[in-house]
Amino acid sequence: MSKWFFAVDRGGTFTDVIGIDSSNKIHTSKVLSESTLYDDSVIAGIRQILDLSPGEKIPLEKIERVRIGTTVATNALLERKGSKTALLITSGFKDLLEIGNQARPSLFDLSIVKPAQLYHSVTEIEERLDADGNIIRKLDEQKLELDLTNLYNSGIRSVAIVLMHSWNNSVHEERGYDIAKKVGFSNISISSRIMPLIKIVGRGQTTVVDSYLYPILSKYILSLKGELGDIPLEFMQSSGGLTTGKSLTGKDAILSGPAGGAIGSATVGEMNGLDSIIGFDMGGTSTDVSRYDGVFSRVTEVEAGGINFQASSLDIETVASGGGSLLWFDGQRLQVGPESAGAFPGPVCYGLGGQLAVTDANLILGRINPDFFPKVFGSEQNNKLDSARVRLEFEKLKNKINKSTKSSFSVEDLAKGFLDIANEKMAGAIKKVSVSRGYDVRNHALVCFGGAAPQHCCGIAKILGIKQIVIHPLSSLLSAYGIANAEQFRYGVKSLVEKFDSASHQEVFSEITSLESPLIEEVKNLGILSENIVIKRYLDLLVAGTDNPLTIPLTEYESMLASFGEKHKDLFGFSPSDNLEIANVRVEVTGHRTKIDDASVDHSLAKL
Repeated sequence: MSKWFFAVDRGGTFTDVIGIDSSNKIHTSKVLSESTLYDDSVIAGIRQILDLSPGEKIPLEKIERVRIGTTVATNALLERKGSKTALLITSGFKDLLEIGNQARPSLFDLSIVKPAQLYHSVTEIEERLDADGNIIRKLDEQKLELDLTNLYNSGIRSVAIVLMHSWNNSVHEERGYDIAKKVGFSNISISSRIMPLIKIVGRGQTTVVDSYLYPILSKYILSLKGELGDIPLEFMQSSGGLTTGKSLTGKDAILSGPAGGAIGSATVGEMNGLDSIIGFDMGGTSTDVSRYDGVFSRVTEVEAGGINFQASSLDIETVASGGGSLLWFDGQRLQVGPESAGAFPGPVCYGLGGQLAVTDANLILGRINPDFFPKVFGSEQNNKLDSARVRLEFEKLKNKINKSTKSSFSVEDLAKGFLDIANEKMAGAIKKVSVSRGYDVRNHALVCFGGAAPQHCCGIAKILGIKQIVIHPLSSLLSAYGIANAEQFRYGVKSLVEKFDSASHQEVFSEITSLESPLIEEVKNLGILSENIVIKRYLDLLVAGTDNPLTIPLTEYESMLASFGEKHKDLFGFSPSDNLEIANVRVEVTGHRTKIDDASVDHSLAKL
C-alpha cells in the first residue's frame, strides 16, 4: 500500500507543506513558522494535512518519507546564535580569518564596520608544514591537549581546526582531531575533511561555519526525529540536492529553502516549454531570485551574514525585501527593510501588534483581499487580516511624513511609494543573476512564487522589460514543490596544484575516482539503482600566475583547452596562452528518482 510523502519548506515567516497521499493527490498546508500554539511548524503542518489535533501522535506507519528545506542554519548564522566555537590555527596566524582577503565592501567608506566573526576564541597551535606538505615543525601534542582541556573546561563544545597547508597533508589536523576527541569534544571540524582546498582563508571560514552551525542543525534534526521516529528524513542543500540528516553539514544548509524554490521554478519552466526563466521567490522575510536555461548556474563561494565561505551552491541572489519587510521614514526618505516583522508579531494586519510592512501596503491598495486569504491570524490564529488596524497605522505614518516634509500624501500614495521602492530592490537582484552575467533579462519568463510574489510581479516585469509571467497553481508553496522534485546530490572537491597537460589530464582520473567512489556508495545505500546515478566531473583551471580558476567539465584534453579558451574570452575579452594549471578537481553525484509533476498528480488545494 502506498504511503504519504511530505515535502516542507520552513521559511522565515511561513512554513509550507505539501503532502501526497496514497492516491497521488496533493494536499497543502501553510502555517506560521513561529507560534505559541505549537512547538514546531513542520510537525504542525503535517498534523494539519493529516487532520490530527494538536499533540495527537502522528501515524508513522502511514508516512514513507519527509523532505525538508529549512532556514534554521541561515537564521543561526545571521543572528549569530550558533554554537560557541573555538578556532585552532597554526601559530602566527591568529588574526588571519579576521583580516580575511582585505576586500573593502564599500571602497570609499571611511567608517567600515566589519561583521562579527563566528568563533568565540582563537588558540594558536605549535606546528608547521611547508607548501608541499612536508613537516617543518612537529605538532606539540602536549600543549595542544592542555589548550583543548582549558577550552573544554570553559564550556566550549565546538572546535574548528585549521592548519597551514593541511589540504596537502592532513597529518597534524587528524592528530588534533584525535586529541580533541580524547578531551571530550563532541563537535570537531577539521579543514582537511570539510573543504580540502588551497587558500587557508576560504578553507578556514568554511570550517568555522560548519563547526558553528552543525550543533544547531543536529539539535533540530533530533527534535524532528522525536516526533517522526524512524521515518526517513531528507534535507535540502544549498546545491539544490537532497541529503540525509546524518550527512547534512552546516556549510551546505545556508540556502536550503531558496534552493528548493530554484528547483521548483525550473520544473515549472520546463513543464511550460520555456527556454529561459527567472525564478522570483518573494516570501515574508526576503526575496530570492535565480536563473535557469536548462542548466543551473552554480557558485563555489557563498556569502551570508558578512561571512564568505566555500560550498557548492546554486547561484541565488537574496535581498531583504519580503512581505514582512518593515516600512519606515528616516526623517527624509521612505525606507523598506532590511528589518522584517517576521512570523511573530508579523505585519500590522496579522493582528498581533506588529509594525507596518510591505504586506500592509498591498492590503491598502487592494492587492490582497482578506476574504480570500487564509484565516490564520490574531491571537487564536482564526481571524482574517485586520484591514482597519492597517489603515489606522498608515494614517499615523502619513501625518508624520506630511508634517515633516510639508507634503500632502494620501495613505494610498505612501503605500504605492513604499511598494515602488521594494520593487526596485528586487529588480536589482534579478539584474545581478542575469544582466551582470551577460544575459538579456528581457528574453526570460518570470516564474513567480512565494506568498508575496504575485502582488509584485507585474511591477517588476515592467521595470525589467519582461513580457511573460508564469504563476503556478502552487505558487505560494513552490519551494516545497521544488523540494518534492529534488534529487539526491553529493559533491566532492580537492586541490591538485600542477601543470595542465596531456599527462596530468590522464593522471587526474585516479584523483576523481578516489573522490567519487564513497559518494556513489552513499547514494546507492539509499536504494537508488546504478542506472539512475549520474556523475559529473570537473577541473578548475587557471592561467599560470593568475589567481581565479574557471570550472571546466572533464572531457578530452583538446576539448577542455578549447572550452577554457572560449569561457576565458567571454569573461575577460581575450584567449590566454596554453600555460594552464589545475587548481582543483570536482565531482558531482546525482541520484534520480521519479519526479512529481502536473501529469502525475491532481492539484487539489483544499487546505491552502
